[in-house]
Amino acid sequence: MKEKIEKILDEIRLSLSAEGGDVELVDVSEDGVVKLRLTGACGSCPMSMYTLKMFIEQKLKESITEVKKVEQVF
Repeated sequence: MKEKIEKILDEIRLSLSAEGGDVELVDVSEDGVVKLRLTGACGSCPMSMYTLKMFIEQKLKESITEVKKVEQVF
């Protein structure tokens, strides 16, 4: 599943990099919890939780049915 997630994250990175940010895959649990770290401008942005939940999590869940939840790690 990590390979599938990385493929989707590569697509998402294009949008994030336009704003000076990036996303890093930290871990994927057996029960479908994906742990990500937002870096660059996204790491300190006050809208980072919105980006994580409404953009990244939604895209991952739509594309990969095994993904149940996305959590941010710092």
